[in-house]
Amino acid sequence: MSRIEADVIRTERLVLVPQRVEHAREMAVVLSDPALHTFIGGSPATADELRSRYARMAAGPADPAESWCNWVIRLREGEEGQGPLTGTVQATISPSGPAVPPESGPEPWLVAEIAWVVGTAFQGRGIASEAARGLVGRLAQRSVRDIAAHVHPDHAASGAVARAAGLEPTDEWHDGEVRWVRRGAR
Repeated sequence: MSRIEADVIRTERLVLVPQRVEHAREMAVVLSDPALHTFIGGSPATADELRSRYARMAAGPADPAESWCNWVIRLREGEEGQGPLTGTVQATISPSGPAVPPESGPEPWLVAEIAWVVGTAFQGRGIASEAARGLVGRLAQRSVRDIAAHVHPDHAASGAVARAAGLEPTDEWHDGEVRWVRRGAR
């Protein structure tokens, strides 16, 4: 499998732009509310910390079979459609099994783990749901068959985003979060 690269994704009100180091300054402001970390832990990152993180993400994973795709979410506002950044979406894409399946075994398929975060000032407007639907749609176009996200059981808004993106909760747990999945056609 060759690596999948993030490309521009357009939705009705948003444009998901491949994340760049240059986005760190604006994103540090967007993600500066400590309340965003209630369910995920940690604290807001500074612009320098985000620059370092975004540079590591841009370098990609060590595993050549895995792809890290990261986007910033931009509102399509104004005459030029260049509204503010509002958050991020991401996908880690990998094969379902070994790169070369055994001769008697099934052919591997692509799976993705996705995540999203929208700044407090932009929440409650359907931005995360629209961005997640756009991301899931693009992944399906890229032949990603199964998509999963991990949602804290007390985070109703994030559960609503997962559901809007076509994911359903499972009985599986990981680090205190429920695994939500969308399984493609088999």
